[in-house]
Amino acid sequence: MVRVGIIGASGFTGAELLRIAAQHPDFDVVVATGDTQAGTLASSLYPSLAVRYPDLVLSEFDQRSTEGLDLVFLGLPHAASMQLAPQLVGKVGCVVDLSAAYRLKDASLYPRWYGFTHDQPELLAEAVYGLPELFRSELLGARLVATPGCHVTAASLALRPLVEQGLIETAGLIVDNATGITGAGRALKHSSMFCTVDENFEAYGLLDHRHTPEIEQVVGAQVLFTPHLAPMNRGILATCYARPAVGVTMSTESLLTALRSAYAGEPFVVVRSESPATKATLGSNAVHITARYDERTGYVLALCAIDNLTKGASGGAVQAANVALGLNETAGLTSVGVYP
Repeated sequence: MVRVGIIGASGFTGAELLRIAAQHPDFDVVVATGDTQAGTLASSLYPSLAVRYPDLVLSEFDQRSTEGLDLVFLGLPHAASMQLAPQLVGKVGCVVDLSAAYRLKDASLYPRWYGFTHDQPELLAEAVYGLPELFRSELLGARLVATPGCHVTAASLALRPLVEQGLIETAGLIVDNATGITGAGRALKHSSMFCTVDENFEAYGLLDHRHTPEIEQVVGAQVLFTPHLAPMNRGILATCYARPAVGVTMSTESLLTALRSAYAGEPFVVVRSESPATKATLGSNAVHITARYDERTGYVLALCAIDNLTKGASGGAVQAANVALGLNETAGLTSVGVYP
């Protein structure tokens, strides 16, 4: 069995990691911390965990408890992960960080987009970006994995094949994402209260959302990114616009063919002619993608739907961990959403 620690198990991504670990044939969760909820039964905080974890008590972090573990997930704020990761890398089998602390390869971007200075060039260079569909070979044997941002996962999987195959221009791409409220985390704040979110649809992070440089890094193109908060618990729908590359003859069928070729054999990705919907991916690690070419305006349209907590966070983290540790990549994960 793979001995697993979840540091920051009291948040939404931590609860999702516990849910996935409960159905993983190789995972044994032996450490689950939550400093703000230390001493609390996990099943009291999240009753959905009661059958599988009736006696699991969240603890305060103690590095000694992680010694000898095969896998540690960090579900912490960015700066906290950056402080903790050096204490774990090389002392446990694999560290999978769900924060943005190791996602951006250019350290100079951190002060502008995240408000702190990155002072660990060696670990930043070593960290492998945890999106198996694009970086599977690099994940094998990785000691430190940087789990992608949820918005980035959806936008990158929709756009990167089109950039790589030279089908679209690499300047002026537009990404509009609608996301569920769980992306804001469990902490109580006015912007995520029921009366704020219910019956509301709102854009945020205008021109300066911190996922922007990460999308550009992965896609390999200049992006204008605007996220929108939708009145739903979970899910992301990415709607992406681009211009065809000069000299490329474009059609809807050629776009779908390019995407199907790029994702042939991928266990969690489906390319369909139908428009994707977040409900179809609920609770799963599935990725639903489509594309269109609009002859009238000359725009390429690519869409992608995922569950922001599963494929966009904890499910993607487990998938990357499976690859890094040489396990079955799909272990513990489903490609079938909960419906209705």
